[in-house]
Amino acid sequence: MRTGAEYREALRDGRVVYVMGEGRVDDVTTHPATKAVVEEYVTWHDLHRDPDWADILLTPLDANGKRHPWALTAPRSSADLIGMGRSFAKTCFLSAGNITHDPAYGNLIAMGIVNAVAEHGAGAEHVARAEAYRAMIAETGRFLTFSGGSPPIGHRLRADPAERAALKLVRETDKGIVLTGHIGMHTSPCYAEDVFVGSLCGVQLDGHPVSFVVEVGAKGVTTLCRKIAAREKNPFLAPLSNRFDELDGQLWLDEALIPWERVFLIDPGPEGVARWLMWHHLYGWGSRAEFSLGLALAIADAMGLKENEATVEYLIDLMTTVQTIRACQTAAVHEPQPTLTGFCAPNQGHVMAGGITLFKTRQQISEILRIVPGSSLVVAPSDSDLVAADLAAGLEDAFAGGGYSAAQRAALLQLAWDHVSSGLDGRESAFELHASGGMPSWRGRLRKSFTDYNELANAVLKQLDCDMPPIDLGAIPAAPLAARRVNTAPPQVSGVKK
Repeated sequence: MRTGAEYREALRDGRVVYVMGEGRVDDVTTHPATKAVVEEYVTWHDLHRDPDWADILLTPLDANGKRHPWALTAPRSSADLIGMGRSFAKTCFLSAGNITHDPAYGNLIAMGIVNAVAEHGAGAEHVARAEAYRAMIAETGRFLTFSGGSPPIGHRLRADPAERAALKLVRETDKGIVLTGHIGMHTSPCYAEDVFVGSLCGVQLDGHPVSFVVEVGAKGVTTLCRKIAAREKNPFLAPLSNRFDELDGQLWLDEALIPWERVFLIDPGPEGVARWLMWHHLYGWGSRAEFSLGLALAIADAMGLKENEATVEYLIDLMTTVQTIRACQTAAVHEPQPTLTGFCAPNQGHVMAGGITLFKTRQQISEILRIVPGSSLVVAPSDSDLVAADLAAGLEDAFAGGGYSAAQRAALLQLAWDHVSSGLDGRESAFELHASGGMPSWRGRLRKSFTDYNELANAVLKQLDCDMPPIDLGAIPAAPLAARRVNTAPPQVSGVKK
């Protein structure tokens, strides 16, 4: 694992980055829109050298007496998945689940590429290419993020269907393929070094759908990030928003060269690559739920409500969600599934059940955290108010008591506000609605991965005292995933310029 300083320096690679509303960002390590998250990733790297984190982030000693980062491990057993999952849970909690992509996520993408290329059956040469890239990620910790490759809205509404793909293949060269176009939303592109672009980009070679990895700092590559989440400059008022804005964005390619060693042939759609990524999503979203529960417990104490039965009932609702997610995480790693390439994958059925639970309860969690503090959540003072000559005494009288100073209680209330009522919370909520295909895709994956259709149905028949025809429900899991929504282009109007 490289140091945080080495990661920071790697981002000074001449990349072209724009943040909407902020303009060109010449150096993501120093610009106010991006610096804070860079430093969070710096901390993530440096935790791997912190003795207090060693047993969480590093494997047990190997035969050579060395430990290795769980974040860069290729799991071969349930024990590996358990160690990786524990490291994800602990690091995701540090950002209240707001930082969803890190180098550990990139390692999972690289494994998924190997898996998807093998499943496509393009040949040993292509599998070796994918394995070489994964080995490089494991060796260097290079930061890789994920894009399914879908086009932005303007492409999808073009009148000519042939022009609706995200990218065009400009030419093939001895060094690789040259591509031009625009790729839709993905997470943390300005903080990553590489972006995996899935086969939804529309590029094909010899009839094979193409995916590839592009360097963020390569010639002809522009990263365009969304506007920053509305954030207070004062950390007291925005302890989360100031630090955890991942800045989802688009990638624009203008005759960008993709080396052959980073071109991969896979099946249409992102499913083959995304298998481990949805598992990581479950830890990120689970961390947000755990942080919400911890915050609600702290507020119940600070507001003198820990013995109030109505408040405790709200806490139990949060506990139920947290324990359900923990159970799904545990089951997924204790009942793993092998892959063609010898990796050990978390059980897809358990992962999907956990994700669907969080889709259903996400808004309820936020609502509970708005209810538990009462109206004090809305009127909590800032740190500057608490020391203002004409306000300090009155605010101390109004907000102190029960073992808490006014500053302590206000800090906790501001944390709650930032967690469930800020621009950052709005960004997270919107992102989660679309993550990995959203609820329809997660339901479809559970439909495919559930294995007990016939066993359960036919077991019920044994309770009947008459002959029954055997039941075959194979059509249920065989159905394809829900189709992506299709944007309908307006009809062409003769004589009107476009």
